[in-house]
Amino acid sequence: MPKGTTPKITGRSLVIDLKDHPAPPIENTSGYPLGFPRPGAKKLLENTRIIVWDYTWEPGVPTPMHFHDKDVVVWFLEDGDLKSTTPDGQSVVNPYTSGTVRFNTRNRTHTETLVKGKQRAIITELK
Repeated sequence: MPKGTTPKITGRSLVIDLKDHPAPPIENTSGYPLGFPRPGAKKLLENTRIIVWDYTWEPGVPTPMHFHDKDVVVWFLEDGDLKSTTPDGQSVVNPYTSGTVRFNTRNRTHTETLVKGKQRAIITELK
């Protein structure tokens, strides 16, 4: 869609205003795979500025330990709690409700496990 064009969208939508100075991915020296692609993730869109993924967490099944080389905007579509665990074993449980939007910075390594409820998200990686 051309810059400045108003989208014709029905239903729920999220607008991410991209600035004219992209932040390229950082080098992955973690020894772990990138956060995306990952098993079960469906790529919805890719262009020169973003990659959009649709991902559903399965209860009690951790994602592979992974490294985020790009900043991401996560739009949670369900009510569910995700436990994030870093390689050194530190964990935190984050509750998310449907409609929550979160910005996460790059240069993170962790695994995620759905510990309560259901959770699906649209994840936009910023190039």
